[in-house]
Amino acid sequence: MEDENAVSQKESETAKEEEKETDTTKEKSLKPGSAGSSKSRTPSASSKRSASPAKTPATKPAAKPADKGAAKGKKPVKGGKSKKDEHEEKPAVEGKGGGGDDITPLFLASKTQELFSCVADVDVTEENPCKLLPKEGILQDMKTRAAVSDFHPVKQIMLDYPGEEVLVVFDPDFKLGQNFYIALTEEAKIRILSPPSEEGEEGAEQVDGGGGVPGEEEEVIVYRYVPPEPKKWVSLGSEVEIEEESVVESRPKIQMTIQRVRRDFGAPIKFTDRNADDVKDGFIECSSFEDKSYNVKKMEMDFGTQAVPTYAESGTQTEWKHPRNQATQYFPREFNIDEKKTLMETEEVLNTINKVTPRFELALQQNEIMNVFFDDWVALADEDSTFGSKSDSHLKEYQSFTDLQFSKDKAITCIEWHPSIKGIVAVACSERMTFDDRVDNASRIIMSPSLILLWSFTDPIHPQILLEAPDDIISFKFCPTDPNIIAGGCINGQVVMWDISKHSDRLRSNQRGKQTKKNSMMKLHYGRGRDQPGFEDENVDKTPVIRYCAVSGIEHSHKTAIADLQWVPDHMEITRMGIIVENKTQTCSQILTGSTDGYIGIWDTKPPKGHTPSVEEARQKDNPLSVSTMFKHLDLTWKPTLKFPVSKIEGTGEYGVMRISIQERQGDRGALEKSGKGSDTNIGGIGMGGSMRTGSAKDKKPLEGATSKFFVGTESGELVYADWKLEKDVDSGKLQPPKPQFAKLYHDWRINTLQRSPFYKDLILTVGGWNFTLWKEGVEGGPIIHSATAPKKLTAGYWSPTRPAVFFIGCADGNIDIWDLLDKTHEPSQTQNVSASSITQIYPWVVNSKQQLLAVSDSVGTLHILEVPWTLRHATSAELPSMSSYIDREVKRLEYIDKRQDFHIQSKRKLDAEEAQKKLVQPADPSTEEVENKMRVGFLDYKEDEKKFLEALGLYIPPEEPLPEV
Repeated sequence: MEDENAVSQKESETAKEEEKETDTTKEKSLKPGSAGSSKSRTPSASSKRSASPAKTPATKPAAKPADKGAAKGKKPVKGGKSKKDEHEEKPAVEGKGGGGDDITPLFLASKTQELFSCVADVDVTEENPCKLLPKEGILQDMKTRAAVSDFHPVKQIMLDYPGEEVLVVFDPDFKLGQNFYIALTEEAKIRILSPPSEEGEEGAEQVDGGGGVPGEEEEVIVYRYVPPEPKKWVSLGSEVEIEEESVVESRPKIQMTIQRVRRDFGAPIKFTDRNADDVKDGFIECSSFEDKSYNVKKMEMDFGTQAVPTYAESGTQTEWKHPRNQATQYFPREFNIDEKKTLMETEEVLNTINKVTPRFELALQQNEIMNVFFDDWVALADEDSTFGSKSDSHLKEYQSFTDLQFSKDKAITCIEWHPSIKGIVAVACSERMTFDDRVDNASRIIMSPSLILLWSFTDPIHPQILLEAPDDIISFKFCPTDPNIIAGGCINGQVVMWDISKHSDRLRSNQRGKQTKKNSMMKLHYGRGRDQPGFEDENVDKTPVIRYCAVSGIEHSHKTAIADLQWVPDHMEITRMGIIVENKTQTCSQILTGSTDGYIGIWDTKPPKGHTPSVEEARQKDNPLSVSTMFKHLDLTWKPTLKFPVSKIEGTGEYGVMRISIQERQGDRGALEKSGKGSDTNIGGIGMGGSMRTGSAKDKKPLEGATSKFFVGTESGELVYADWKLEKDVDSGKLQPPKPQFAKLYHDWRINTLQRSPFYKDLILTVGGWNFTLWKEGVEGGPIIHSATAPKKLTAGYWSPTRPAVFFIGCADGNIDIWDLLDKTHEPSQTQNVSASSITQIYPWVVNSKQQLLAVSDSVGTLHILEVPWTLRHATSAELPSMSSYIDREVKRLEYIDKRQDFHIQSKRKLDAEEAQKKLVQPADPSTEEVENKMRVGFLDYKEDEKKFLEALGLYIPPEEPLPEV
């Protein structure tokens, strides 16, 4: 008891001493110039400091564990910004992506924002910029899209990230250069989500900021740290819960001993397949059996009943009899002639006719004015399809393809959709080098492969098939009658052919919807084409590389790059004389090529006489390199059957051919119908499994409905209209094509697009340089539409396959201009950015009636697949007639302009002829009177000049005037 009294007495004395120290501290704080007399100090801040867990009642109010500088005896900071202001600016530098290794900027595309539900200004805003993304979703996105994923720059950091959620912060002001930044560590995430409170900073300001009188030395305050005293453990029952949740082994462990004969140690093992039933110790069967001792008693059972009326259903059916066709015909009863005459003369009939006649005339007039049978429901929503409607009219990105090894940093020179398999698109890539750079880097270019990549929508990362070529491919086409045959033109002038029939099943099996969910999950977890870890086959899904099966000889090929390549339509064939004859087999067997060397070649793929293997035989006899031998007869000996130059109209030389456009198109049987041979054709050939021979051209008659005239887009921007039918030259006596009919220069750069409208065979779109033009075949006066000069170079163009008045134009700045001639003719109706680099090719494709895709390639090797909206693919009921009338008006306008020009030219010629006639007529001899008058006038002029000369010398005295008579 005495000890307890002594202890209590000591504690009371200690408390009194602490109260004295507190009073002393208060007195110091009231002195002017001290830190405690600062105007910015508030009671709330002092109360918060007094509640700090690191103090005891004996410490001063300013003692705070967070204030390490004061605890070490540092003086409070005077002047400058307050710590509250610094705290408000600090999150903008540290909390929101300031300097540091634990925060990095990141760009998230709109598609990625939609996948992770962090759309800017919708899910994340400037007020609530933070978003926690699951780490598993980020890893899954990087596996699915690989380098295309926006999280690829922080791939290794995300793999090593310890937490389950990753913090992404929206940066609307682009303070770090991107629209988002990401926290790379858990500490950075906690620091951003839980920044230091403003009140604590304010309290620190009140202690350290100082508001004393200037010029006075501040008092140094010493803080004393009192360590906390441990308290006695008070049990609240948590250890009992831990013991209840702990798992304790209640049964003995099972021990097993596995033995093996010693001579088998280290011996080689060979795994083979065997039947488990043949070997005694092959397997151990653990079959299920019924445990008779197992019994479950039903302690409680719910059972309910309800009285309902009985429902019965019955029916009857009449007797069925065998149906048979019956017909009955009879003659109607009619009045005879006398009865008809008597009836027509009655007053009742005459009154009825007089009464009905006005109504009948009105009905006839209405039928002439408007169509009473027109269905208004069909055209009810036509006005919603214009650009001014509220419906969506923007191109949406559907898919993108790029290969980090074969197509990255290369220009895509050509795009082709597979004619029969949906979801397959092929692209050709070329090095972005000038001719001089190619010469300098010839060794490296030869070692690098030149490929055509076939992509499938089911795998946007790995191409399905690679077609190997001897050099970079500039243009290629699928054979229309046999899509397994592909022809391409190289940059060195050679023509190449591939046969992918052995791999066509691979393209069909990779279509969307044909892969099972199980296989897709196995590929996702264990790699491409693997079944189980450790038992996978690496060659199952390996991308095959197909070598070309035929290539033309260098000496017979073009001298420069093949800029354009087309298959001749299956209903026609071009002979060595340039005559178009009928192709009865209706298989595409000829190729039309154009090169910048100024020549156009016709290449025939038929085998020579006496060598007529079928398609099946040619594809079965493959060499060890798995190259098809169908076109072995063409390899290195292939030369064009007809090769002719496109000579210039004036002077010597040839036009550099960039694009070719012929009037006949694949699938059009108009020429056969005009010749009366549309029903006599024999379908067969390559595409149908028949012979590759198509018969001799001598046995075929010319196709009268087809024309041999064609358009050519040149390297210098001229549009040339020529004919390939050979004629005998009068001077030299050689067979050669005639001079072009006309050549018009309306482009200041090479023509990269020359395409006929899918709705009008005689309407041609040309794109080149900084403008585009629309031409109508047969109108030589000029283009019916000539666009204004664009701010950027136009690099590609293509007609819409479903709307007659719409076409797409690609620009060098990565934009796509959508032109609707029925909406605007002076500017594009819509402009949309697709890529950051130049657009190289555009190719739309109709998937079905409800979906249309637009393939757009750029100069860095990326293929963008865009989905065309409903307004750009759905044509109104009156669009085709409106476009036809618009074209007719423009043609009439050109004819009127030509007539005016001809009229002015004729008038000028007439005036010049009249003036020349006047000059040639000899003037008549003047009469005597005319000569005297002329001499008199000359003498008077002389006297006047003499008078002026004497006046100037002062020698002339004018005569005095006589006085007037009185």
